[in-house]
This record gives sequence, structure tokens and C-alpha cells, in this order.
Amino acid sequence: MKRTDRREFLKQTAISAGALAAIPGIIAASAKSADAQVETEILSEVFLKKNDVILFQGDSITDAGRDKKDQQPNDPWGFGPGYVFLAASRLLDHFAKKHLTIYNRGISGNKVFQLADRWAPDCLELNPKLLSILIGVNDYWHMHDGKYDGTIAVYENDYRALLKRTKAAMPDVKLAIGEPFAVLGCSAVDNTWFPAFNAYREVARKLAQEFDAILIPYQSVFDEASKQVDPTYWTADGVHPTVAGCHLMAAAWLKSVFGME
Repeated sequence: MKRTDRREFLKQTAISAGALAAIPGIIAASAKSADAQVETEILSEVFLKKNDVILFQGDSITDAGRDKKDQQPNDPWGFGPGYVFLAASRLLDHFAKKHLTIYNRGISGNKVFQLADRWAPDCLELNPKLLSILIGVNDYWHMHDGKYDGTIAVYENDYRALLKRTKAAMPDVKLAIGEPFAVLGCSAVDNTWFPAFNAYREVARKLAQEFDAILIPYQSVFDEASKQVDPTYWTADGVHPTVAGCHLMAAAWLKSVFGME
């Protein structure tokens, strides 16, 4: 390795180590943000019983290129190399004696109505005790790019109907709702996204309160992280997380839902 290459490598390694070490502080700062507050109770360890099911649902951020031929739970290929893999790995370790069953059923490109179309086999039949949903960026992004004629009202109405259907079929399920996020300074997200995109975040927070769900404040998390290191370190296009961004999301999920550091 040339000396200049070695210096650059060491520089990048130092940035990576420093950024990842800062994640607990980033999560703590985002939780204090007034813009992110939704009053919900963090789940205690006794919430989960032996053999309970946890399901992650959403779009490509959750999908993360998982092997859709492998629908078995607790399988790394079925989780995909994203935040679900990292969060599930920690849960299966931390709650080892509970023998949890964890699924990832995110599908790239999905909007809320597409979740609804597959909700019976990909959610209700799995009967999760804890259901985590991250959806909304495509509802806005595809509309923004002229590929979808949905509106913020369609997003809210479809999302509320999906949650009502879910609670009617599984009254005891606990919901965790991920805040849709878009990060400026990256390849796909520019100023034309705002302020319109913020309405989708508002809907997610509103529904979290309405359905007594835990909110994972991803926008605030990425905003805080981008103060530490350039935003492209966390997400190249402003929507899909890098490896570091996946770590950030998993940490935010674990902290928000179970208070785990």
C-alpha cells in the first residue's frame, strides 16, 4: 500500500470508528428533539414470552436485498444485510432463552397499498407479538418523480386502514412505527423534497400516537448523525442506508423499542 493510500485508509478508518462510537450520543440527542417526541412506553423485557414472533415490514430499506426464496425465520439470508439483520441478531442474543421467531417481510418499492395487498400472508398469518413497520418514502418519492398519483391523504388513509385491520385481527399486537426519512446532501434527495415530505413524517407520528405505537424517530436520528459526519457516510442516496447507516437504524430501533444501548 502506498503511503498516500495508507494515510487515506487510516483517515477513513478513524472517521468510521469515531462515527460509530458516536452512535449512542446521536440516538440520545435525537430522542430529545422536540420534533421527534411521541409519548410511548418502552417495552420491558417481560413483554416478550417464549416463542413469540417479531415481524419487520416495509419497503427496500427493510428488504435490504433479502433472499425472498428463504422465508424461514431467524435466517441471515432471509433477513438481508440491513438494519433488520443487525437488530434481529441483537434480539436473538439478548433474549436467547425466549427462543424468538423473527421475520423480515419488507419488499423493495412497496407503498402502503402494496403492504395491504399482501398483508394476510405476510403479516396476519404470522401472528406477530411485535410488529415493526417502516413505510412511506416510496409513497412520496414515486409521486415526486411522477410515477405514482398518490397524495398525502391517500398515504394517511391507507396507513390508518392497514393499522385498523391489523389491530382488529390481532388486538394484542404491539406496534413500532418507523418515521420515514430523507436526508439532504445525498444523490437522490434535494430541496424539492421539502417541505412536502415532512407531511409524511407527520402522518407516521400522528398514527403512532393514535395506535399507541412506539415511534422510531429515524429522521431526527439521521439529522443528528449528519452533524457528526457527512450525510453520505450514513446514506449514499438519502434514503437507503450504508453499512454505518444500517448500524445507526438498528441502534435507534433497539433503543426506541426496548431501551437497549
